[in-house]
Parts: sequence; C-alpha cells; structure tokens
Amino acid sequence: MAKNALLDIKRNLEAHVGSKIRLRANGGRRKTVERTGVLEETYPSVFIVKLDQESQSFKRVSYSYADILTESVEVTVCNDEGQIRITQT
Repeated sequence: MAKNALLDIKRNLEAHVGSKIRLRANGGRRKTVERTGVLEETYPSVFIVKLDQESQSFKRVSYSYADILTESVEVTVCNDEGQIRITQT
C-alpha cells in the first residue's frame, strides 16, 4: 500500500517537472524552512529542486517521495490557474 502511495506521489510530481514550486520542510528543532524553486528532475527515489537565487546557500536540494508521504515536506506547485498542493493519497 505504501509503495502505491509513493508511486502516486512520484507520478504527480512528474507532471509538474519544470514548474515553479514552494517547499515547506522540517528544519529540525521546531523550525520550518520555506524555499521556492523549480522542480528540475524526478528519479526513482528522489526529486530535485533548483532553488531561486535569492540568498540561498544551496543551488539544489533533493527530497524523497517518502518525505511527502510522512508530511516532513509540503510541496505546492505554483501555476497560472492557482496553487496545487502535492500530498499523499
């Protein structure tokens, strides 16, 4: 069952490769980190986000699909019609 959920999350993200997204991730010790960037690539176990060039110390970050499933990371796709949140199903 969890494998199907991970596959669904991966398919949802694959449809938005190249789109602008907003990430909210657990930064540890009750901190939440918010970042924006472009969904650059999806791989079998992880996805890569190229971050905006504001004052970020990293150019790219990667997260696993399990991070979305366990709600450690929230991904929101920003497109012309509005915002779509990618969640576990």
